[in-house]
Amino acid sequence: MACSCMLVGLLMIWLYRVASEEYVVTLDASNFTEFVFKQNFIAVEFYAPWCGHCKKLAPEWEKAAKALSENEPPVILAKVDANEDHNKKLASSFDVKGFPTIKMFRFGGSIVQDYKGPREAQGIVDYVNKQTAPASAEIRSPEDVAALINLKKITIVGVFPDFSGEKFENFTTLAERLRADIDFAHTTNAKLLPHGDSSLSGPIIRLFKPFDELLVDFEEFNVDVLEKLVEASSTPLVTLFNKDPDNHPYVIKYFNSPNAKAMMFLNFSSDNSDAFTSKYRDVAEQFKGQGVSFLIGDVEASQGAFQYFGLQEEQVPLVIIQTNDGQKYLKANVVPDHIPSLLKDFVDGKLQPYKKSEAIPKVNNKPVKVVVADNLEDMVFNSGKNVLLEFYAPWCGHCKKLAPILDEVAVAFQGDVDVVIAKIDATANDYPHGPFDVKGYPTLFFKSASGKISQYEGDRTKEDMVNFIQKNKDKAAQQDSGKDEL
Repeated sequence: MACSCMLVGLLMIWLYRVASEEYVVTLDASNFTEFVFKQNFIAVEFYAPWCGHCKKLAPEWEKAAKALSENEPPVILAKVDANEDHNKKLASSFDVKGFPTIKMFRFGGSIVQDYKGPREAQGIVDYVNKQTAPASAEIRSPEDVAALINLKKITIVGVFPDFSGEKFENFTTLAERLRADIDFAHTTNAKLLPHGDSSLSGPIIRLFKPFDELLVDFEEFNVDVLEKLVEASSTPLVTLFNKDPDNHPYVIKYFNSPNAKAMMFLNFSSDNSDAFTSKYRDVAEQFKGQGVSFLIGDVEASQGAFQYFGLQEEQVPLVIIQTNDGQKYLKANVVPDHIPSLLKDFVDGKLQPYKKSEAIPKVNNKPVKVVVADNLEDMVFNSGKNVLLEFYAPWCGHCKKLAPILDEVAVAFQGDVDVVIAKIDATANDYPHGPFDVKGYPTLFFKSASGKISQYEGDRTKEDMVNFIQKNKDKAAQQDSGKDEL
């Protein structure tokens, strides 16, 4: 049966190439599942035709596909136009949020992993060849150790008396599940390993890492339990945010964590940097397992974070804590001894949130009203009016294109006291993420006078936007006499 499926898959690839003279296979919602089901491994690029990065990747993806087609057996690269309406649900099912996104599908799609390799042809070929080789390589000599274990990154090595039995099979299953992120190896000779132990005969799994205690041993061989143990052990107690690329995977992992995020930013070259770092690690150990992840960042490497959070260098050293609902808590010009009480107050719910906001405009008389974080409640939620609110970024080309159209919409409603057209710079102001799920710019939401919030997804023309507002608006709620008119 497996041979038959492989033969059918190879025949489909050959027929496709004869017809198209391309090596990258084009898939869509109608044939995706059937095609992927027939492959032991396939890498799929989800792209949009308008995406500049996708256009740059396309020739490299094609060159790599041609080279990989000569493997024995051939390895397939494919693509899906995720901008097409009939493919959007497919892309969403694999958590595609930007372009290009590349996913690797193993064993008929039973395992789906993110592609984290290079974006040029030879790098793609090398990465995919590694991903299609055995998930774990055998260590037989010191030369193998040098080739397979990089102490600057996480590596997992299984030590076994022989390579058979349920525990070894579970180890290889773990390797298949995690191979996209972690390198695996196995050996019968533990003396070859870094920090070698002549008494170690196994079965045991040893995780090497470049932080904290440097190695962790597991004698548990339940795959699901092992996966959780590896996840916990491969996360630094305190993630380091600097310019060293070796730290970048841990920074990404940190920001993808479901925990609240405590971040301390300071100048790593300052005289008291060691005192801050030591105290911060003590606090991280104290609050370990209480739903908070810890990061320490060098000011020089953290300018993007400062812009995102609306921070200033004169506030350094500082600690900022962000929860998953977007709430932020800030302590500027902190000293080491303040850090334990700061975290305790956060965990106990005693801290007051910090809100990033531009200044409320002194004059706000243009057709499109300016909303900032500090007047969002009054101008949108408590206004009692129908509000079309644009979330924009100053650098966004699509936002600049929309601006004159939004002005026209606002002018069309200048005589309607029930309607407000407004905009908020989403890069300079905090806003509640619950009602406003902003994933790109510009994004428009409509809040009716009765309080119903919906995202505007129609065409961005004056006519369509005016018609939408006319259709969905309510009569404005009665305003208190003490309120200023918008």
